Amino acid sequence: MGASVKIMLSHDYCHFEICKSTDQDLTDEEINAMRKDVQRLADEAVRQFILAKEIALKRQGADKIRHDKEVIRIKEKLKNGGSLTIEEQATMKLDQDLEWQKQFDYDYDDDDQPVWV
Repeated sequence: MGASVKIMLSHDYCHFEICKSTDQDLTDEEINAMRKDVQRLADEAVRQFILAKEIALKRQGADKIRHDKEVIRIKEKLKNGGSLTIEEQATMKLDQDLEWQKQFDYDYDDDDQPVWV
């Protein structure tokens, strides 16, 4: 009788799934230790994602053209069936966040009369 442990985490609308299994007979304590190990791995994946997103944000401010080219490259990689690294996932999430934020960007002219006057 083997054991299998799966941890799924969601962070910032991204999902992280870590699985670990064995065919060996394990005690409940050993299974629990395996679960803790898998949880630590999932937590580390989230930590790395947050760091990569912060780095991507800094790059965004420093070089928009390079970021846009990177997004195009990543989209092409996805079209060709490639899988993304954590850095590429963070770059794509940042790009999605920036696109979403654009809906709130507008020029406000405070010299206009309010509609209710």
